[in-house]
Amino acid sequence: MPGIKVHPSESFDEAYRKFKKQVDRNLVVTEVRARRFFEPMTEIRKKQKISARKKMLKRLYMLRRYESRL
Repeated sequence: MPGIKVHPSESFDEAYRKFKKQVDRNLVVTEVRARRFFEPMTEIRKKQKISARKKMLKRLYMLRRYESRL
């Protein structure tokens, strides 16, 4: 869980901004949204397959772009 140390000279707004930035970096909000509803293992695997395919196609596209420049 993210946490910050507030210095005596810092205002509330500065501390709040720091906290929000740390929450974004630790992906707390995205994880909470993902866990909001129960997902069966089949849906998780399906999403992983789709993301793996997208990743592979992106690599292939980038490789072809790189080769065309040579």
